[in-house]
Amino acid sequence: VQLQASGGGLVQAGGSLRLSCATSGGTSSRYGMGWFRQAPGKEREFVAADTWSGDMTRYADSVQGRFTISEDNAQNMVFLQMDSLKSEDTAVYYCAAANIQSIYVPLRRAAYDYWGQGTLVTVSS
Repeated sequence: VQLQASGGGLVQAGGSLRLSCATSGGTSSRYGMGWFRQAPGKEREFVAADTWSGDMTRYADSVQGRFTISEDNAQNMVFLQMDSLKSEDTAVYYCAAANIQSIYVPLRRAAYDYWGQGTLVTVSS
């Protein structure tokens, strides 16, 4: 499975961006899909994810209520809508796929089998 993230850029605080992740070599509907981010000098951290069925979603506390993960299974795309952006959201964002057909949302980095290359989001204050 190959993942290609896009949609990053420079945005002012309070603005919005939508990240996209195109999947190929597999179908996103069969994987738990997640978004992680890594700020300079920090560990990569969980942002949002859903189960392979799309029935359940989970968000990091820091983005709850501002970010939304969604999928378009027909196009094998995963999205991360980011609203009310803050300077602390500045990071490289990665999409990932977990080959787990579970009712539980995969939260840990180790649960993910495939990773995209990352897209940079910069939020200016």
